[in-house]
Amino acid sequence: MIRTLLLLSVMAGLGAAPALAQENTTPESGTSTNIGGELDLGEDASAAAGSQPETYIKEVHGDWSMQCLRVEGRDDVCQMYQLLNDENGASVAEVSIFQLAGQGRAVAGGTFVVPLETLLTQKLTVSVDGGQARRYDYSFCAPIGCYARVGFTAEDIARFKAGAKATVTLVPALAPDQKVSVEMSLTGFTAAYDKTTPLNQ
Repeated sequence: MIRTLLLLSVMAGLGAAPALAQENTTPESGTSTNIGGELDLGEDASAAAGSQPETYIKEVHGDWSMQCLRVEGRDDVCQMYQLLNDENGASVAEVSIFQLAGQGRAVAGGTFVVPLETLLTQKLTVSVDGGQARRYDYSFCAPIGCYARVGFTAEDIARFKAGAKATVTLVPALAPDQKVSVEMSLTGFTAAYDKTTPLNQ
């Protein structure tokens, strides 16, 4: 269900690409006019595939996977990832967390992806071991789900490291009087977090 934000960027780029260029010959002048620019003559598909960024699971710490992006000519970029299931084992949401470089209040970033049928005005809530919940706005929706891109303070990360589990809660759009809660395991959180790649804010 879930893909990296890189895929969304590629999809957006494809949607914004110019229409296929065509060559038009006018009988009157006998000259040709390129509409939309030069024609694309293509390239070796195997060579192009090898140059694209590749994602893979580098290692696992407890219930967290280290999801990395391999780009030729530079170090891998890694974030921690977990698929969140309900009590019946059905996938409800997913979360990825990464460190942030810089001096901002947020020391880490997180991306939650939830189903399209989520009531966005009710926000996403996260609590650790039954403690005070924090609410986050959703950022945007795509065909694969709706995204909440959030910032975590040093205090938030400390709670995650010390906790056993977090509860992620959302509200279904078709049942606004109900809540859907899933468990986000914090087993292995510290080891995974320490190996994420700090990204610039």
